[in-house]
Amino acid sequence: MNLKTIAKMAGVSTATVSNVINGNTSKVSEETSKRVLEIIKETDYKPNALARSLAKNESRLIGLVVPYVGEQEVFLVNPYYSIMIAELEKFVRKRDYYLILRCVADCASMIPLLSSWNVDGAFFLGAMENDVEGIIKGLDAPVVFLDTYAPGSNTVRVGIDDYRGGYLSARYLAGKGHRRIALAIPDPSVPGVVNERYRGFSDGCRESGVEFSDEDVFVTDTTFEMSIGVGQDIAHDPRNYTAVATMSDVVALGVSEGMRQFGMHLPEDMSVIGFDNLPQAEYAAVRLTTVAQDFGAKAQMAGESLMRMIEGERDLVLDEHLPIRVIERQSVLEIS
Repeated sequence: MNLKTIAKMAGVSTATVSNVINGNTSKVSEETSKRVLEIIKETDYKPNALARSLAKNESRLIGLVVPYVGEQEVFLVNPYYSIMIAELEKFVRKRDYYLILRCVADCASMIPLLSSWNVDGAFFLGAMENDVEGIIKGLDAPVVFLDTYAPGSNTVRVGIDDYRGGYLSARYLAGKGHRRIALAIPDPSVPGVVNERYRGFSDGCRESGVEFSDEDVFVTDTTFEMSIGVGQDIAHDPRNYTAVATMSDVVALGVSEGMRQFGMHLPEDMSVIGFDNLPQAEYAAVRLTTVAQDFGAKAQMAGESLMRMIEGERDLVLDEHLPIRVIERQSVLEIS
């Protein structure tokens, strides 16, 4: 079964069949369109997607790149990635596009692959500043960067107000009476999301009259397993912290588990605040107080920005930081 056969059965030209298949029904009468669609359904005809892509110079494919993922790493263990990918896929699907997901150690390695697939656009989730220029120059398609800081670049970037998130975390704990606060976080010296949250937290402590220095920072990867050890280190620390701030719910849950294994109880012996408001924060034995972001809103803004560029607004420049808020649950104790 092919286009010519469909056209012969319907008594129309192949151009008419092509218009119906591609949704150009303004050029075809309603009666003709209905007859062609019925024949397509009866014959179970499936148009060649590649041929349509070449003919219309569009693929209906959107790339999603998750960088810095090692060859042996199972990246979906981190629920943040799971949620963001699900939200982006939902948006793309509603717009009748298809999402191509790829995890890479190096952003640049994706440029030839995305180009060969003739993607209509791409999302990059968490690219570093020094990757941005090469991606923009190398990929002849619209790109939206999520959770990426690249000051001064003419790009489209969508994220959250990371600085304010860190700031709110410090102010919240200080407002509950805590003066000895530890911070469990990935290396804060690396520019980007973590550094922004660290700066906000430091400023929040200073404005609240809380003494805080690099000696109060416990560096950890954003993994549950590593954070357990960090939780035990903080529990054993002679500085007698009363609270721990984290910049990820995954780390907060790991720290809490480490303290539980050490014999401590939350929040009576130690208060913990997370960041992100993952579903796991609500399900924890001691429901986690956290700084919440709206994953759906972030994916919606990123998706709509990409669609604007695909539909012709290729010079769009955007640097949007969505608001965040503290969700209060059970893991922070108010002290005198």
